[in-house]
Amino acid sequence: MTRVLAIESSCDETALALVEGEGDRVRVVKSLVASQIELHKKYGGVVPEVAARQHVRTMPLMLKDSGIKPEDFDIIAV
Repeated sequence: MTRVLAIESSCDETALALVEGEGDRVRVVKSLVASQIELHKKYGGVVPEVAARQHVRTMPLMLKDSGIKPEDFDIIAV
């Protein structure tokens, strides 16, 4: 079985998931999403630099809150 720590930070949401799979079977073990909607609302849309800085602030907190440890996954997909 392969366990993947998946990280998404391409726009205005910061997300992470722990996914495990073997063959055709895939299971989401844990999933967290942090929205930046309120942050960008005052600009009338997503500001990439603001979004990037928020990802940097948010991701370490999400990882801590998730309880996911390095021994829980084999690879990271970003």
